[in-house]
Amino acid sequence: GILAHLEMLERRAQQVAMEEGEAQKQEEKLERLKARVQELRLQRDELRAKLDLQQKQQLGQEGAVLEVEPPSARAVLDWKMKSVKAMLELFYLTGISGKLTKRGVCFCISTAYEGTYLDSYYLDLLIKAQVEIHHHSIPVFIPLEKMAKKYLQTDIRRFLCVLSDHLNAYVGRRYQADQLQQHFSDQIEGTIQRNSLCNLLVFNYNVSSKSQTFPFKVRLVYGDLCCSLPTEVIVASTPDAPASLTQTAAAHSDLFRRMALHKAFRSFCPAEESMD
Repeated sequence: GILAHLEMLERRAQQVAMEEGEAQKQEEKLERLKARVQELRLQRDELRAKLDLQQKQQLGQEGAVLEVEPPSARAVLDWKMKSVKAMLELFYLTGISGKLTKRGVCFCISTAYEGTYLDSYYLDLLIKAQVEIHHHSIPVFIPLEKMAKKYLQTDIRRFLCVLSDHLNAYVGRRYQADQLQQHFSDQIEGTIQRNSLCNLLVFNYNVSSKSQTFPFKVRLVYGDLCCSLPTEVIVASTPDAPASLTQTAAAHSDLFRRMALHKAFRSFCPAEESMD
């Protein structure tokens, strides 16, 4: 039993080391991408400033402000397509890629959690006088229609960023629940109860104290759909549990608020096993 326990701890240590190494690589890559995005934004701002200055100088030379005719529908459509082309290069650095189609553009939103790439979702837009969603693979429980109504006609970039935030938060919550069920099934009683959006998780797990085992009941609510950490955590023990476990429940509750589920369990499960 001692050898098996040591082997288990060694495997966990190796797994943690590998995850930390991968996380460091992903963090370095993310920093490079952020720097590139910032560089592109600065270039964009400089070009805008130069254009504004040229327009002011031209108006000053003419000595009067000329009436500007309203743009034609074709001009508006051309402007929208140029804006989309400019976005494709910028979004490629942030997990959103796309390609132009005959009638618009098809975007691919890649999702990841802590350096682990998960699912990709597709969104086919028709670029007309009114931008329309033609086809998509976004899950039905993601509030796509609400986001489209708020941003799609006025700011496509903002619309895609908000949609990407929702999708990444969703797959992050789902990934945590899957990892918890997969790697800590011996501590979890039964299966984790969750809704489609994974913004409500309910499960029970066992805590050992003085050679006795007591169940803890957990309810996690993710009030912010763009976040993969809960906004409300309830950890409760049974009435017959020792008073000392009240402090344990409070400590676990704090971990669930600050850490991914499977990482929180990894931090306190070895300590609990040593109490037996």
